[in-house]
Amino acid sequence: MSKSQFVSQAFTIGQRWISEAEAELGLGIVLDIANRRLTLSFPAAGERRTYAMDNAPVSRVVYQVGEKVRHQDGTSVKITRVIEQQGCLLYHGLVFDKDKNLTKEELAIPEFELDSFVQFSTPRDRLFAGQIDKHTHFTLRYKTLNYLNQHRQSNIFGLAGPRVQLLPHQLYIANEVAQRHAPRVLLADEVGLGKTIEAGLVLHQQLISGRVKRALIVVPNSLQHQWLVEMLRRFNLAFTLLDEKRCQAIEGLDSFEESIDFIDDFTDEFERESTSDNPFESAQLILCSLDFLTKNPERYAQALQASWDLLLVDEAHHLQWSEQKVSVAYQCIEGLAKVAKGLLLLTATPEQLGLESHFARLRLLDPDRYYDLEKFIVEQKSYAPLNDLVQALLAAHVEEAKALPANLVKQLADYLPKETISELTGLAEQTCLGQAADKAISYLLDRHGTGRVLFRNTRNSVAGFPDRMLHQHSLDLTAEQLAEIRKLPLEKQLRAETFWQAQENDWWLHDPRVNWLSDLLKQNRRKKVLVICASADTAQTLEDYLRLRRGLLTAVFHEGLNLIERDRAAAYFADMEEGAQVLICSEIGSEGRNFQFAQDLVLFDLPLNPDLLEQRIGRLDRIGQTATVNIHTPFYVGSAQEKLIRWYHEGLNAFEKTCAIGQNVYIQYADNLLPILVEDDEAAFADLLQKTQTYAADLVAQLQKGRDRLLELNSCKPAQAAVLVDALAEKDEDKSLINYLDAVFDAFGIDSEKHSEHSQVIHPSDHMRVEEFPGLPESGLTITYQRQQALSREDMQFITWEHPLVRGAQELIALTEFGNTAFCTLKLPPLKPGNLMLEALYVLHCPAPAELQLFRHMPQSLLRVLLDHNGKDLNAVLGIDQLGKLLQKVPRNNAQELVRHARPALVEMLQKAEDKAKPQQADLIAAAQQKVKEEINTELDRMKALAKVNPNVRQSEIDYLQERLAASQHYLSQAKLRLDSLRVIMTV
Repeated sequence: MSKSQFVSQAFTIGQRWISEAEAELGLGIVLDIANRRLTLSFPAAGERRTYAMDNAPVSRVVYQVGEKVRHQDGTSVKITRVIEQQGCLLYHGLVFDKDKNLTKEELAIPEFELDSFVQFSTPRDRLFAGQIDKHTHFTLRYKTLNYLNQHRQSNIFGLAGPRVQLLPHQLYIANEVAQRHAPRVLLADEVGLGKTIEAGLVLHQQLISGRVKRALIVVPNSLQHQWLVEMLRRFNLAFTLLDEKRCQAIEGLDSFEESIDFIDDFTDEFERESTSDNPFESAQLILCSLDFLTKNPERYAQALQASWDLLLVDEAHHLQWSEQKVSVAYQCIEGLAKVAKGLLLLTATPEQLGLESHFARLRLLDPDRYYDLEKFIVEQKSYAPLNDLVQALLAAHVEEAKALPANLVKQLADYLPKETISELTGLAEQTCLGQAADKAISYLLDRHGTGRVLFRNTRNSVAGFPDRMLHQHSLDLTAEQLAEIRKLPLEKQLRAETFWQAQENDWWLHDPRVNWLSDLLKQNRRKKVLVICASADTAQTLEDYLRLRRGLLTAVFHEGLNLIERDRAAAYFADMEEGAQVLICSEIGSEGRNFQFAQDLVLFDLPLNPDLLEQRIGRLDRIGQTATVNIHTPFYVGSAQEKLIRWYHEGLNAFEKTCAIGQNVYIQYADNLLPILVEDDEAAFADLLQKTQTYAADLVAQLQKGRDRLLELNSCKPAQAAVLVDALAEKDEDKSLINYLDAVFDAFGIDSEKHSEHSQVIHPSDHMRVEEFPGLPESGLTITYQRQQALSREDMQFITWEHPLVRGAQELIALTEFGNTAFCTLKLPPLKPGNLMLEALYVLHCPAPAELQLFRHMPQSLLRVLLDHNGKDLNAVLGIDQLGKLLQKVPRNNAQELVRHARPALVEMLQKAEDKAKPQQADLIAAAQQKVKEEINTELDRMKALAKVNPNVRQSEIDYLQERLAASQHYLSQAKLRLDSLRVIMTV
């Protein structure tokens, strides 16, 4: 087939032409020619187009002898001759029968009776149909395919896109978990270490790799909008937030019933089926609150009916469970955990509610593994001797000796098989004791403990945290006032506003803490201050007083506000130029929200739960905090407030250091502590302080010896984490993305201008190649390629190879006909003028389920052939970058005419190119099959070995690897080299 626009030839009604800009319309028929206007009808699309005749972007379709065409009634013929009659063509040919065999029957088809449902998408068809692109677009297509392949082979694939700091422990966990099939793990880093980031990284990697298509995030009500914004801002993941109003809208209901209170017969209620469309299937990524599910049985039933590849649950320590009683929240998540393939549980305090509830959360991950609480408790105690062995190996790993000491060999024999110990002994002899010790630690961590399902980094092992300083502010009361307050129950003594409320309606004018807070804020007007108190009423009253009576810039954050109001308050506080000086939060402000841009925290009252105290302080004490965190605690001299501060500070050191053992100590001494706080017995209180200090010190020592140290080693392996950090940092410095996108913007007509250093503004133009460019809103984008700038400027998009705009551009190029044909000239002295060269790009095409990630096993999926007129391959001599600098454009009309005349020669050259490429298909497939076999078998052998000694390895993981290997080999065997694009070069 060929296509040419004859300059001297007039358009004739009945001729067949195609639109250059809208080839998808199919074959067009000249319908009308009048007043220098041309009207084409496109029957296949049911469309008409009118063009100015002198510059109509259309091209004539002329089929050649030997080609196959189809009549509009479906009859196909092979053309034997072409006759021109008054400007239109008549095709004579032999008819094909229904079995596609050629008959002797002849048929003549006028061109206006040709089937209009014709698409010119293959490079060969487009080239010979005259649909010729710019030679620079061909080069851009090649670079797109090449960059796609390079990034997919990278060890940081899926981790490069998010707007996050390059923190080793987060990247290690994300990489370790995201590589698994349907991961089920508990992310339990201490407060401030970034569990949300880790979960987002895992989700992003699994989504971009195809392992996950549908995900559900369940969070506390107060954190819905924060998660929604974080997923979009940091990870470019657009979640749908489901609440009752949104569900009603999806179901098309004009009014909605009141939500049903949760009933005890939890399971039976959830068996009801909804007759409406399931809102949980309205999007691939869904976010909702735990309360929404637990208080709406019908909605929960719909959530269960939807399929989930990954379920994420934040603040999992709220899921209370015991052998005697199971909370509604736990039952809710347990049901979802059974239907979801993967599960990520997030909690900063894995043992906040005791070892029993910790076991319960592990039970959600794998009920077959964690089925007996007593056995679990015994297992936990067994970690101490294992930790002693690991500590001994850590001490030995720096030694240069050439043998494993006999005592270590004996201890290792309790945990590792004989062949593994022999391997370690040989490694020590061949290298040194240090390398053997490192290898032994790796084996021990892999095979024992909960390290495979539980990740917990502590501040002791992660750098970058600030100091914490306690500022105690004593406030005096009259003897009468103090005596009255001490008569109250402990809770009311700690939240003393209840006392003043009973005395006066305007309690804030009488409570000394309020006046003290006002003075503190006025003395530190240039500082951001976060105030946390237990009650929403107290928070609102304080905010009203400070704003209206004292003229301070304030914001309030409590459960009485809706989510949008809370987010606005947090944003107002975060505004460093014109925002609020102080944000006053109720207790919900101590979970999930991050305010590390502030350094001053006021604890207006104190919680009795040590872990809740740590949660409060953790709002400021996080990675990214740049200065010392100042913790202010006002208290009445001689009150229970003063004693509780002293117990926390002197007994637990909970203010100035993180306190992982606080809750255990509280449980141990609660029966003594609570009465002593309200009694006037200094000797008893001093004795309790001493006992608390001793017990806390012992617990800390036990944690260092036991499971926590093992988890710390297994939750971030520095060498592996460093490789990821270095690779990402190197990727950030690579300028190829900037150059690539500049070429993309130029090719598609996107306007770009400098915004500031390291950033630019891009926006659609009036001459865009496409109506809408993926990821580019009509209002435009401010973008930066620099990670640090993106972290400090939320108004800028962080552009990486994984950003939706870049991925959309690559799909727009690679999955369409963009640049898959070109014609240009080349002036190069060694080459004689007037000869043709053919450049062909072939792609190893292997359609397969995305989750197999076969592209990761095809390192060379792009093949280039560059033939001269004699059939010699010049690919090695003239690289595509070198060639691109020498090529010159040819006017489209001239290019179409030259292709038409050179068609016989080009057909022959194309056959030679295929002959060159085809033999390499088998080699490429064999290499890919061998690579996938080696990688999966290595992992399969490792998992099988681990399964024998570590019950945390699920059989489903092994089964999946076996199925994946078989499926990968099958699909790879079906792979084919496909011609992707052609460029014709004429030497001049």
